[in-house]
Amino acid sequence: MKLSSRKWLIILLHTGFWVLLFFLPYLLRPSHDTAQQKNAAREAGYFYNYIINFTSWIAIFYFNSYFLLPRYLNRKRYGQYFLVLVPLLLFMFGVNWLNFHFFLPDAKFTMRGYIAFYFLPVLFILSVSTAITTFQKQLVVEKLARQRENANLKTELSFLRSQISPHFMFNVLNNMVALARKKSDLLEPSLFKLSSLLRYMLYETHEELVPLEKEIEYVRNYIDLQMQRFGSKVEVCTDFDVQNQNSMVTPMLLIPFVENAFKHGTGMRHKGEIKIKLDCSGESLDFLVSNQYDEYGGQQKDKDSGIGLQNVRRRLALLYPNKHKLSIKKHEG
Repeated sequence: MKLSSRKWLIILLHTGFWVLLFFLPYLLRPSHDTAQQKNAAREAGYFYNYIINFTSWIAIFYFNSYFLLPRYLNRKRYGQYFLVLVPLLLFMFGVNWLNFHFFLPDAKFTMRGYIAFYFLPVLFILSVSTAITTFQKQLVVEKLARQRENANLKTELSFLRSQISPHFMFNVLNNMVALARKKSDLLEPSLFKLSSLLRYMLYETHEELVPLEKEIEYVRNYIDLQMQRFGSKVEVCTDFDVQNQNSMVTPMLLIPFVENAFKHGTGMRHKGEIKIKLDCSGESLDFLVSNQYDEYGGQQKDKDSGIGLQNVRRRLALLYPNKHKLSIKKHEG
């Protein structure tokens, strides 16, 4: 089984830590320590004793990290944790005490001094082991939380996109019905435009980003279908200025504003007027849609009124957090 680059990095970091810790006493020891150099046997005894002590520190580190912490401390079983740890440390202390007297029988070392010499490094090792393991666990918890959040966001976005399609299709099918009743020659090209819209909705909107030109083409086709329905009853002025041909945008993000303009900017006594302006330069996109509405005429709203704008407001918050500005204003009709 191949190890990932991240696992190799962790192994190298652990190895580097232990190598540095092992050679630290020798790096800090004075080079002119002639007393120890004269007694080669004592020097060898110190070295063998240090090897055994160091091995016990490594064992304590990983035993605490991979066995004691997950099984007891992380589950808040503090009593059981110390019930296992304390006898283990006493046993290892006894073994190292015997080892010390075996390799260094003539060394003058009191019990108090040896306890300080042994337990202070052990407490340091345990602290480092606990801190690193706790930190790694926190990273895993945060990673899983991000994965769950991303999964929830994708689910919510899929749901929001599925809301767009039926809401839009009701409007388009009403257009088709109106043309069929009139037996209009525009029905056939309208069906071709509708098939183009459906193709975009079915095959493009599953992507996270689509070329801005495709989104604009979708908006144009929608406007054409609406103009076939309303004819001279509404005037639509469009201005699409895309300087960056490689611009990408999340699909179905612009159409709710256009839908809203046709829904509330038509059906009035006087001729309706809708203005649609898009400007894309660099990394920013400005989209402005304005329509007249009957402020006092009392255009009756259906139960789905406002779904499109609520939907797009939520999508903007999910897709472009703190990177967008949405302004909806009413002024003199």
